Amino acid sequence: MPKFNPKKFIKEKINELKKKIKDKKALVATSGGIDSTVCAILTKMAIGDNLVVFFIDDGLMRYNEAEEVREFFGKKGINLEVWNVEDVFFEALKGKVDPEEKRKAFRDTFYKILSQAVRSYSVDFLVQGTIAADIIETQKGIKTQHNVLSQIGLNPLHYGLTIIEPLKELYKNQVRQVAKALGLPKKIYDRKPFPGPGLATRIIGEVTRDRVEKIRIATKIVEEELKEKNIFQSFPVLLSDKATGIVEGKRLLGDIIAIRAIKSEDALTATPVKILWKRLFKIRDRILKEVPGVVKVLYDITPKPPSTIEYI
Repeated sequence: MPKFNPKKFIKEKINELKKKIKDKKALVATSGGIDSTVCAILTKMAIGDNLVVFFIDDGLMRYNEAEEVREFFGKKGINLEVWNVEDVFFEALKGKVDPEEKRKAFRDTFYKILSQAVRSYSVDFLVQGTIAADIIETQKGIKTQHNVLSQIGLNPLHYGLTIIEPLKELYKNQVRQVAKALGLPKKIYDRKPFPGPGLATRIIGEVTRDRVEKIRIATKIVEEELKEKNIFQSFPVLLSDKATGIVEGKRLLGDIIAIRAIKSEDALTATPVKILWKRLFKIRDRILKEVPGVVKVLYDITPKPPSTIEYI
């Protein structure tokens, strides 16, 4: 197999996007992650001002996500359209505890809002950052990806969309090479993967505003403490059950948070990272101090397979 050439890939994809979109308009829904950002930059290079870059503020992102994404695209001379629709997402997720039900609720809401944006901005194409691992895992039934409609039996035309997926034959390490070749900053091309449904995938049980805020604080802590390049992904998960704790000398039923840190090349397999006790203790202490109501902190040592990387 020939070595992957990111510069050749960029040239070919820009030409392909020009031929497909022509003089029509396209929309890229970005999360600020590497896949959707690369798609946005490639499409901008192909069709210029006929591109609309769209950010769905769903209330499930990390701290200051919308502001950071807007600042990045502003520096690239690209206007970012932001829709604050967190109430819609929380209502869709209300009462749901089954992982697949939550993913489907997110997906349906995501595409309903996207279809509204497609009509609002009068665009003909939706450009998505689907990568090879998304398609493979959806086809195998490991999980349903919100951005792989054809593989889960849904017709994009039902949402008024013609979908283009420029990165669908690439794995994450190749997308990083493309981002670097495009001249994107290290903050982008070295960014850890973040799931489309956001913090909803890091909450076992019902997704509520209070529980999202807890996992948002914990996410900030884990990301600050585990920045190594060799760590493919690191994140906390808020479990659904409660555990007994002692706070200020009194017995309390509190929350349990599990920490996950893994190494991986393609996201299809993964191994847990060996972390020194001293570092784990620091993360534990920060979570116990900064996240309200947490009484237990665990470290997940399960590889993929049999586990998946995310919890839902």
